[in-house]
Amino acid sequence: MWLENVWLRYHRRGPWVLRGVDVRIGPGEVAVVLGRNGVGKSTLLQVAAGVLRPGRGRVTDRPGRVGWVPERFPADQPFTVARYLTGMARMAGLDAAAASEAVTAWTDRLGLTAHHAVRLPELSKGTAQKVGLAQAMLRPPGLLVLDEPWEGLDASTRELVPELIDEVLTAGGAVLVSDHRGETVRLPQARRWTVADGTVTEEPSPPDEAIAVVEVAVPAARVAGAVARLRAEGHHVLRVRPDGSPPRPAEPGSVVEQTAGEAR
Repeated sequence: MWLENVWLRYHRRGPWVLRGVDVRIGPGEVAVVLGRNGVGKSTLLQVAAGVLRPGRGRVTDRPGRVGWVPERFPADQPFTVARYLTGMARMAGLDAAAASEAVTAWTDRLGLTAHHAVRLPELSKGTAQKVGLAQAMLRPPGLLVLDEPWEGLDASTRELVPELIDEVLTAGGAVLVSDHRGETVRLPQARRWTVADGTVTEEPSPPDEAIAVVEVAVPAARVAGAVARLRAEGHHVLRVRPDGSPPRPAEPGSVVEQTAGEAR
């Protein structure tokens, strides 16, 4: 997919949010979109996904199947989880049997089975976000666009997001993802696009360097403070696991501080 000299503003005489953006992403590639709040990251992702149309320039070679997960799932809809996902599966081109199978598989994988009959407005933010992930994956997308996908998710589902990204990449799809939590440390192969002043620049790939994986155990009551200090010092906290749960191997290329205990 190629965003070719893309300009966009929300009002005819308003300021340009994107100015002359020219970036490409190919099959099997993932790019992390970085930048301060309000610089146009979400706008860039919406243009890539086809949600917004540029005022100037064009988007070419966008895959026919796009999975789009906004930062906040639009839950103010009069459907149950099962009815909404079934409808989205049919819109994605699945027949009734395939739609039912896909909905069952993804609600089970994302822990949504118990919410089948719950209406979307009654869901918590985290559960609604899981519905957003499910609808994007009902049919394997050629392009998966994730805007802050970790927001509001529980720990187990946050760990699942990189797996979903890897599955799309392995199938030959491309992925764009924004992240301000530092979660994309789990994607060491990702390209880095930085948005600033309406333009997008790609950061050079970091040189190969030695990594260190450190597991740190702290009392549960001190987890939040320990995590905050580690992040303030520039470390990446890959996951927090309850005391006594078995450790999981870190992803290759990641620098990890792994803290035991409960954390918010």
